[in-house]
Amino acid sequence: MPAPSAVRRAAVLGSPIAHSLSPALHRAAYRAMGLDDWSYGRFEVDETALPGFIAGLGADWAGLSLTMPLKRAIIPLLDEVSATAAAVEAVNTVVFAPDGRRLGDNTDIPGMVAALRERGVTRVPAAAVLGAGATASSALAALAQLCDGEVTAYVRSPARAAEMRGWGERLGVALRTEDWSLAHRASAAPLVVATTPAGTTDALAAAVPRTPGILFDVLYDPWPTALAAAWSGRGGEVVGGLDLLVHQAVLQVEAMTGLAPAPLKEMREAGLAALAAR
Repeated sequence: MPAPSAVRRAAVLGSPIAHSLSPALHRAAYRAMGLDDWSYGRFEVDETALPGFIAGLGADWAGLSLTMPLKRAIIPLLDEVSATAAAVEAVNTVVFAPDGRRLGDNTDIPGMVAALRERGVTRVPAAAVLGAGATASSALAALAQLCDGEVTAYVRSPARAAEMRGWGERLGVALRTEDWSLAHRASAAPLVVATTPAGTTDALAAAVPRTPGILFDVLYDPWPTALAAAWSGRGGEVVGGLDLLVHQAVLQVEAMTGLAPAPLKEMREAGLAALAAR
């Protein structure tokens, strides 16, 4: 465990990265935890530049947060990957061990579970996933812990459908795939997890039923999405991307600093303030 007084660095990497709220969250955690000599930066790094960036890091680095498109690209550069991250081939957290080893993990999965449990969602009879990227695979892993029945994934291509079915088999999830043209049917599920880019689900807002279940929309900017606004307008429970971001960041802070618990309340407040300032 690093001493609180040791000068330590961490950062979020990705492309594009200017929108990331991770610096606000992690810096708020450091302030609340008294880690005055810790710093957290933000670097524009794509898949081509990633190996060189990693190779250039010094011994003062404690860890990295990774966003798209680096969650899979980082894996060959690591010495060890957790079973959680390996199951979905997506790493969003790297911790540098004292002996120099690079350890990869995925805090999106437990972050999703924690965000839902915070709203009282511990079990659902069925679920739907919108999308088929790295976040969708993490959603499947979270649903493996929460969903008792079938998960339906709505995807845009046969290749994506096959990939999602592969994740389902690996994770032990009863998964059925449907073409994106049928995505309006997803809102009938007790829990809907939207993992697509901004604007993708806007057309689905008109299909929200009169008594919707729970929507977990992983976006946080712009917020609310058209789908989230329609959902809450009908009285449905909505879990947003900031909820996910904060919960997964709590786990990152704890892993990188070796200190727990990380300050969830202060980190959420920092995220809300950063969004309000945009």
